[in-house]
Amino acid sequence: MAESLPEHDRILQEIESTDTACVGPTLRSVYDDQPNAHQKFMEKLDACIRNHDREIEKMCNFHHQGFVDAITELLKVRADAEKLKVQVTDTNRRLQDAGKEVIAQTEEIIRCRVQQRNITTVVEKLQLCLPVLEMYSKLKEQMSVKRYYSALKTMEQLENLYLPRVSQYRFCQIMIENLPKLREEIKEISMSDLKDFLESIRKHSDRIGETAMKQAQQQKTFSTALQKQHNVNYGRNTPLGRNRILESKNEITLKRTFEDEDEHEEEVLTAQDLVDFSPVYRCLHIYSVLGDGEIFENYYRKQRRKQARLVLQPQSSMHETVEGYRRYFSQIVGFFVVEDHILHVTQGLVTRTYTDELWNMALSKIIAVLRTHSSYCSDPDLVLELKNLIVVFADTLQGYGFPVNRLFDLLFEIRDQYNETLLKKWSGLFRDIFEADNYSPIPVANEEEYRIVISKFPFQDPELDKSFPKKLPMSQSVPQIYMQVKEFIYASLKFSESLHRSSTEIDDMLRKSTNLLLTRTLSSCLQNLIKKPHIGLTELVQIIINTTHLEQACKYLEDFISNITNISQLTVHTARLYGLSTFKDARHAAEGEIYTKLNQKIDEFIQIADYDWTMSESDGRASGYLMDLINFLRSTFQVFTHLPGKVAQTACMSACQHLSMSLMQMLLDSELKQISMGAIQQFNLDVIQCELFASSEPVPGFQGDTLQLAFIDLRQLLDLFMVWDWSTYLADYGQATSKYLRVNPSTALTLLEKMKDSSKKNNIFAQFRKNDRDKQKLIETVVKQLRSLVNGMSQHT
Repeated sequence: MAESLPEHDRILQEIESTDTACVGPTLRSVYDDQPNAHQKFMEKLDACIRNHDREIEKMCNFHHQGFVDAITELLKVRADAEKLKVQVTDTNRRLQDAGKEVIAQTEEIIRCRVQQRNITTVVEKLQLCLPVLEMYSKLKEQMSVKRYYSALKTMEQLENLYLPRVSQYRFCQIMIENLPKLREEIKEISMSDLKDFLESIRKHSDRIGETAMKQAQQQKTFSTALQKQHNVNYGRNTPLGRNRILESKNEITLKRTFEDEDEHEEEVLTAQDLVDFSPVYRCLHIYSVLGDGEIFENYYRKQRRKQARLVLQPQSSMHETVEGYRRYFSQIVGFFVVEDHILHVTQGLVTRTYTDELWNMALSKIIAVLRTHSSYCSDPDLVLELKNLIVVFADTLQGYGFPVNRLFDLLFEIRDQYNETLLKKWSGLFRDIFEADNYSPIPVANEEEYRIVISKFPFQDPELDKSFPKKLPMSQSVPQIYMQVKEFIYASLKFSESLHRSSTEIDDMLRKSTNLLLTRTLSSCLQNLIKKPHIGLTELVQIIINTTHLEQACKYLEDFISNITNISQLTVHTARLYGLSTFKDARHAAEGEIYTKLNQKIDEFIQIADYDWTMSESDGRASGYLMDLINFLRSTFQVFTHLPGKVAQTACMSACQHLSMSLMQMLLDSELKQISMGAIQQFNLDVIQCELFASSEPVPGFQGDTLQLAFIDLRQLLDLFMVWDWSTYLADYGQATSKYLRVNPSTALTLLEKMKDSSKKNNIFAQFRKNDRDKQKLIETVVKQLRSLVNGMSQHT
């Protein structure tokens, strides 16, 4: 029990010293203690409360008197407080009356200070807004003067620097709303300027290209002139033959290049000088700033591709004049010069890959167009000018870095076409020369005329006879043809220049084209000339002589080509001219035509023969037609003196054989039903004249009676009938030593039957029947024997 009392004192102390909110755990400890501890704690608590009450009572008793004294003092002070209140109220009233003016002044001061503060705030805000307004005004001004790139920079400053400072103001919101519209307006305007630029550049492409091509040509001419001057200084001249082509051009170039150098430099213009590229730069910068650079690049490339297709589309009549080709090339060069300029002055708008792709597309189209249109060109001068344009075109674009090898390959195709047009042109020239020729030897009155002829044609006089006047064996067409062949070689050489080919290749090309001229064009013209009906024997003889001299001149043509190309004929790969075969073929054709025309002329004389096949006796002289024919042959063969001996002999033999055969056919003609002995005698007189002509050696060179053998068949047949030597004929038939070996039994039978029929109608054999009937029987016997010989020959066959 004694132990619990101190515990209760401790709990009471905790209760007195602890916050009431924390009393719970303390009280719980009372109930957690021994049984009846709660009763004891309550008793202890009551005792503690009584102790505190006694202490409070003691304290109140101790301070009661002081409290009473204080109340008494307070009551005394009330009266003084009332007085003080009245005084304070009065003082306050008087102070209020006195402070009204001060208050009014104070309020005025306050209002002014508020105004001052507001003004200061306004000034501060205006200081923030003024730069914005100034920048916006600047933006408007830049828009008005079309400084769009600067305007975009100003917009960027407004958005990023100025407007965020004053974004709370309504006018700023209006500005912010307007800026995207201004950007779109700038894009539209710059795009419109770009479209105008693209339209302008399409119109000015030909001028740009023309200027670029002219500058490239001037540069090439200047370089050639410098190289020429360098070669002259060191004694390395160009080959002699080529001077004919280059002499005038080089002289003019050497003179003008150095005299007009300053003038050329002043005239040098670039694409930027001819066209204002600022719309492209401006539009590119604008779209780049706006973040749409890729869109702009795609649009620009798409539009330029469309323009490229338009530029590459030629006019349908382009092939008619060189100006059409020049305009076409100028537009293409202008297009790619612009693209090259854009490539080098901009970053990424066009790339080398893009330009190469565009050029490859264009090159394929250009080659196809040139193939098509050049095929329409029939004028070699136009084809040559086209070639020169293509070379300048290729050199110009090569100077800008575009590959042009395919263009030079195309030139080789056009070269073949150029050669074809040359061949057609020279075919006409050859025809004109042949038409104008009189086919007579060239008369030379003096040495000056002789020198003029040999200056045109390498004629070598074998007799070295310098006496004048004289006649050269060939006709006027020979030097003209020779000069035209040389002109053809010059014309072919013109195309071969500037093709970046070696001298060996040029030499090969010249020889091939010259071979075509000789073997195809000249050969065809000669063949056609020989076949013309108005070309007579005299002309044919002269043609043979002409071709002989032209054939001899072929070696000089080969030397001429070698001098031009500076390639020796001893080079392994050097081609040879085929002129020898050409002129030989022409001679053979002319010889054949001579034989044919001689035979035709003989046939004409034979056709006018008018024999009286029933005449009783001959006229005692040869027929007039035959004498005319022999005179014609004699005069004709006199013309053959300038022909090679073999040709003249062959022509003479052919004519005699044809005459003999024609006379034989006249006797054996199926329409001729009867022949009298008088007609046989007359016919014999004519054959005798033919034999006399053959024995007179109309053409030298025949051995013995070779030419007379042409008439041996006729002679033996006529002798058989004139001598009436049938017994000898029949007895010796089939023997090599027979006197009438050349008489065919069928021929003899045919003629004998015609004479037999004639005797029946005209009683030609009446005298024989009266005087000698045995002879009539002999005729019948001969006819039977001849028929048996003919039948035996047919069975043997």
